[in-house]
Amino acid sequence: MYSSQVDMIIVDGSEGRMGILPNHAPLLTTLKISELRVKSGDIEEVFALGGGVLEVRRDRVTVLADVAEHADEIDLERAQDARERAEIYLSKGKPVETNRDVFHEITQALRKANVRLRVSAKRRGIPEPMDLAGSN
Repeated sequence: MYSSQVDMIIVDGSEGRMGILPNHAPLLTTLKISELRVKSGDIEEVFALGGGVLEVRRDRVTVLADVAEHADEIDLERAQDARERAEIYLSKGKPVETNRDVFHEITQALRKANVRLRVSAKRRGIPEPMDLAGSN
């Protein structure tokens, strides 16, 4: 989805937010549902990630993401609809034992929608929507 020489990558790993600069020590970590920022000079590219894995090697950083969308490609209306559907489902409370996986999946869907909305809002210079479920 993206391949270029860059100055810095900023992403939320399992242990928190991290910045990857040239000559970074080797690293392998899981990624949270979050934004990924790629800086090259004065240019910054922003992506919404649905989780994944990050590997840092001597000369390369590889991100294998479950879902990745460039800020310019996010459909705000679709993301808002997904957020609203998840909020309605979650407002009913935690379901009975047999649906625990569904509750977790809907919570994750809400986090993804919140990240997509936040990334898109930043790119378009509009106020960020309120993040009700927390996307970190």
